[in-house]
Amino acid sequence: MWEKDININEVREIRSRTTVYFGVGAIAKIADICQDLKAKGLDKIIVMTGRGAYKKTGAWDYVTKAFDENGISYVHYDKVTPNPNTHHVNEAAKMAAEFGAKAMLAIGGGSAIDAGKSVAILMKNPGKTAEDLYEFKFTPAEAAPIIAINLTHGTGSEANRFAVVTIEEKDFKPAIAYDCIYPMYSIDDPALMTGLSENQTRYVSIDAVNHVVEASTTKVASPYAIDLGISVVKLVAEYLPVALKDPKNLEARYFLAYAALIAGISFDNGLLHYTHALEHPLSGVNPNLTHGLGLAMLLPAVIKNIYKAKPATLADVLAPIVPGLKGCACEADQVAEGVEKWLFSVGSTHKLEDEGFKASDVDKLVELAFNTPSLGGLLSIAPTEATKDAVRAIYTESLKPYTK
Repeated sequence: MWEKDININEVREIRSRTTVYFGVGAIAKIADICQDLKAKGLDKIIVMTGRGAYKKTGAWDYVTKAFDENGISYVHYDKVTPNPNTHHVNEAAKMAAEFGAKAMLAIGGGSAIDAGKSVAILMKNPGKTAEDLYEFKFTPAEAAPIIAINLTHGTGSEANRFAVVTIEEKDFKPAIAYDCIYPMYSIDDPALMTGLSENQTRYVSIDAVNHVVEASTTKVASPYAIDLGISVVKLVAEYLPVALKDPKNLEARYFLAYAALIAGISFDNGLLHYTHALEHPLSGVNPNLTHGLGLAMLLPAVIKNIYKAKPATLADVLAPIVPGLKGCACEADQVAEGVEKWLFSVGSTHKLEDEGFKASDVDKLVELAFNTPSLGGLLSIAPTEATKDAVRAIYTESLKPYTK
């Protein structure tokens, strides 16, 4: 119950490679950030957002005030959508170049932050396109300075070196990971997250759980990634039901935001494998599919596949949602059904068939999992051998629920 000793109104600094201002009221730190940017000569900024949340949350008022007080000018790209695509990145990069932007500020969830990181790379690599970047036609060594104001508790992108953008024409949804895209500063203010819808609340939190299930079980998993994973699942299991019932509960939002942050740091250390590698084809084919929902539909079958390889780790990580596990490989079916039961209990009841995917789609999805740039790298560090047959089985078992 250590959480009860935390004053959620005290803003703390959490350092990884990024300085994260974390806590209720942290948005006010944008004033200090802008003062530092001005002192460094970073007085022209491109702002990356979606169409509404940056204003509805109140973040925009703080940002524009800080810009005005520090003599910072900006251009604003507000067309980022969930599952952003390379066209968004190219348009924004062109805007940044024409304006002479020196830094990038993203306000939003993972979509805005990931698109913004991509723009920051192109700002330092003129002549390159987002397609070049996400088809790995060059390896960036630098990016413009990145600032992130995070509005959801799921992605972890505000504190790690990852970004994901879709190449729509090829149904590709690759991931990149470069040291140059760690944000310089980030803000995690739970008060900006109380307006998340029920589905957003549910699926961003499920995204965080998936991050640590994978990060704690890859071939390169470290004790640090596993330890963070244990904390993440405990916090999400405890506070997600609270936030779903009472969206304005700041304590719940605080600990869900903290869980998402450290989940992002966990997979920055342990990386990812099956669930993300198999979800990206789903939302690559259907950009309207919510990323967290895609992960939720796959997770039970993934756990069934990997439990035999990492039973002790998963028994500890999953204990808050599937209690009583002994860490025996023989529990694989029990654990898969238990995780599915937990997902259903927090309102995530859809499976692939409910989202329009059919058995006849599985072969295409399998090919995308192996052919999309970067996803093969994730599959190569899965704890079990990621053959096409194994991937096909996960997709097939995810079409319908294990239990009714």
